[in-house]
Amino acid sequence: MPDTDLAPAKPGIYSRGTETVDAILKAALTVLLDEGAEAFTIRRVAAACNLRVGNVSYHFPKKEMLIQVLLDDIMEKYHAKLEVNVRQPSLSDEDRLKLVIFICLDDICTKRTTHLFTELWALANHNDFVAERVTAFYAKVHEVIGEYVQRINPALSSDEVHTLCLFISASMEGTTPFLGYRKPWNEKMPAIIGISTDWFVELVKSIKPGDIARKIKATGLE
Repeated sequence: MPDTDLAPAKPGIYSRGTETVDAILKAALTVLLDEGAEAFTIRRVAAACNLRVGNVSYHFPKKEMLIQVLLDDIMEKYHAKLEVNVRQPSLSDEDRLKLVIFICLDDICTKRTTHLFTELWALANHNDFVAERVTAFYAKVHEVIGEYVQRINPALSSDEVHTLCLFISASMEGTTPFLGYRKPWNEKMPAIIGISTDWFVELVKSIKPGDIARKIKATGLE
């Protein structure tokens, strides 16, 4: 079972916006992005922000707490971007889903997202708490996608909506090693974004209740 005791409502003993905590979080992100999961320790983060280990561990007793706050910060930024760009009354639900897909794929092109999530996946393979937090992060992403999938095609069941959300999310995340920051085919991302925004919306519009179950049966994997 994941150690959920590591995830209080406010992890660590910290006050957001203070100079020390901001320095710690900035250093933690830098270590993950530039040095990777293996280097991500409280000691290394402390060195990166020129603090004593005790000063860092006072605010964040475990490195997992740093992961939680970093993910929470990313989700807050996504929600802010959704409020400004997506949740506009003048937009149709199809346009909103297209924008969500655009935002996700465009973000994959940044160093932060390409490196950070690659390292988080590596940490999650060996750390149940990190795996739980990453899963919770993506569950929120699926909720956002699902909101518009359900509105575009209200005849679909909740399970069918969730399956489509997983397919869309997995397809987008799968671009990271090929099209992400400094990846081999990064220059193709604009084309992939153009294809994806239209194709995924058409898929959501065209799929009928029961289609997914029939496709499973046809594969013999039921």
